[in-house]
Parts: sequence; C-alpha cells; structure tokens
Amino acid sequence: MGKFIIEPHFRLHEWVAEEKGYFKQAGLDYEFRELIRSTSGGHHSTANKVGAFQSIEKGRESNVNSACHWTVNAAASAGHTKLYADAYSVSPSGIFVPADSPIKSPEDLAGIPISVGYQSGSHYSTIQVLEPYMPMQDINLSFNDGLLFKRMELLLEGKVQAAALFSGPYYFAEQLGFRKIIDSTFMMAGSINHDADPEDVVKYYAALRQAQAQIDLRPELYTHHYKKEFPEKFHDQMDTRRWGPGERIVFEPYSKQIFDDSFVWIQEHGIFPDGGMGNGVYEDSVVSYHTA
Repeated sequence: MGKFIIEPHFRLHEWVAEEKGYFKQAGLDYEFRELIRSTSGGHHSTANKVGAFQSIEKGRESNVNSACHWTVNAAASAGHTKLYADAYSVSPSGIFVPADSPIKSPEDLAGIPISVGYQSGSHYSTIQVLEPYMPMQDINLSFNDGLLFKRMELLLEGKVQAAALFSGPYYFAEQLGFRKIIDSTFMMAGSINHDADPEDVVKYYAALRQAQAQIDLRPELYTHHYKKEFPEKFHDQMDTRRWGPGERIVFEPYSKQIFDDSFVWIQEHGIFPDGGMGNGVYEDSVVSYHTA
C-alpha cells in the first residue's frame, strides 16, 4: 500500500500536526499535500452546482477528507465514501453582509441572493438557520460563485449582497468590518476513502487529537497557518493574530441517531433528486475504529 495522503482543508489541525511532528510520531508513512492555495483554489471546482458532494463522488486524492456532515452522510449512503463515526467536528460559520448594507436582521435576508456552495456546508446550514425566520420560498440561495474564497472575494468587492462564510474567510470578513447577520455554525464529518488502511486512519486521528489539544491551549500560536491556504493577494491585509481557532474536532461518536436525523432532514428539503442519496443505512455507510 502506498503512502497515506494528507491534505489540509480549511482548518488548522493538519498544519499543526505537521509542524509538531505528530503524524511522524504516530508512525504514519505519509505524503503532505497543500492543494488549495497552490492551485489558486482551482483544486475545487467553481462551476455552478458543483460542490463538496460532487468532489467526493468524483474521488478525492487524500485518504481522509473533511466536509459538512450532511454531504458526507449522503455520499456515504450512496456508496461513494465511508463516514468516520468515531469523531466529528464543528465549524464556526455565518452569513455576512457589508458594513453599510441595509440588511440588519435575518428577516431582511428574505429574497436576497445569498452566495453559498452547492451541496456543501453553507448550502444546508443557510437553510437550517433561516427557516425559523421565513418560508423556504423566501430563502434565495445563489450557487454561481461556488468556492469559499471566490464568494468571500466577491463579498469584499461589493459584488454580492450576502455570503455564507466559514474558517479563515469568516474571520477575515469579520476583521475587515463585515457584519455577521446570523450564526450558521455546522457539523463536519470525516470522509474515508475506500482504499484507506484502517490502521493509518487511527494514526491520523491520533495526531489530530494531539493537534486539537495544542490549538485549545494556545490558539494564538497557530492561527498564522490560515495564510498557507489563503490567496497571496490577501496576505498583506490579514492579521491572523485577531482570528479564532476555527473548526474544532469532537472525539465523540457520530451516532446512528445523528445520521438518521440528518438523512431525513436532507430528504425533507429536497436537496438531492430522488434516489441520489442512497439507502440511508447507517451500518452500511460508516466505519468505526473506536479511537476515542
């Protein structure tokens, strides 16, 4: 079996584990690949209605990936991956508008195009947080901008009225004075490639667990890693000392109840065409190695 491929993806953990040598300490024979900044974001398609689900369906190169739990849930149920059931994570997220926007409350977002990623965390979470404020027909999602950094850039340039942001772009918009209208924090799940060695997956998560402890203890020592995925043209404006730790891994089970409830929620909202979500059987969709 070849080297275990690790790709950081909009969070600090892989960068910290690499810096601290935790992957080596865990005994991983691995290759560390940075593919977000080095491809100017091209590693993830910006095409309309191509998002996290489609990239998992196509097949990602790294052995373990992270995506919103709704997409991993559906992709695993459809047989494209396995959902890692021994941990999940939580990512701060929100819907942002310019400082001078007339939009002041969630109700003001009714009918306003909100830039999100198709079948990605921002898609589901925006629906979830706005439903208490308006009927579904008033939630106007725009999938035209796709990539997280692209919709952030369009928001900064005043070319979109509202955008759902998370991770570094969330903190950058906040730093620059953009207003968060509503929090839309959401769960992430691990997506395990079918050819991943279970022992390597356990080692990988053991290293991330060590990294999480370091981030919890001294986040200010590690927020500079956000720059390693950001487009360079923004670096001079970024003050990552002001930014938060972002996504947090929770080493608790992604249970059958969570899986089933999420699957039903996705179905009820018609996010996938009939049959596009697979059979929804937890036992067929997850892997558990009891690392906790």
